[in-house]
Amino acid sequence: MGAVRIVLAAAAASVVVTGTVAVPAHAGQDQVSKRGDCSGHAEWRLEAKKDDGLIEVRGRVDAGDYQTWRWRILHDDGVSARGTKRTGSDGSFEVRRLLVDAAGRDQIGWRARHPASGQTCRGALRI
Repeated sequence: MGAVRIVLAAAAASVVVTGTVAVPAHAGQDQVSKRGDCSGHAEWRLEAKKDDGLIEVRGRVDAGDYQTWRWRILHDDGVSARGTKRTGSDGSFEVRRLLVDAAGRDQIGWRARHPASGQTCRGALRI
């Protein structure tokens, strides 16, 4: 029992230090989700799900109401999509894109920046 508690405590400490949490894929599904804190008071979430040769990517930022953010989705170190999005009355925005599933594991990155404050959100996962 003592060894299990040490392992669980170490795992919990690593989550606190990194600020990101990985949600494991369910059995039989190719799905990964991560979330974390931005450089200010906002939070980010990045999800990727494989489906029929494509990867559905969803990036989300929870910040303040009616803010304009610049965002990018990266795929294997190249910019795959970019744009500008405004948060709504709920203080969040979400972006969805479909990417081609390359051979092997894919590296997906998410970056969002609020130009007015300089606040930045960054996350990455492998699927």
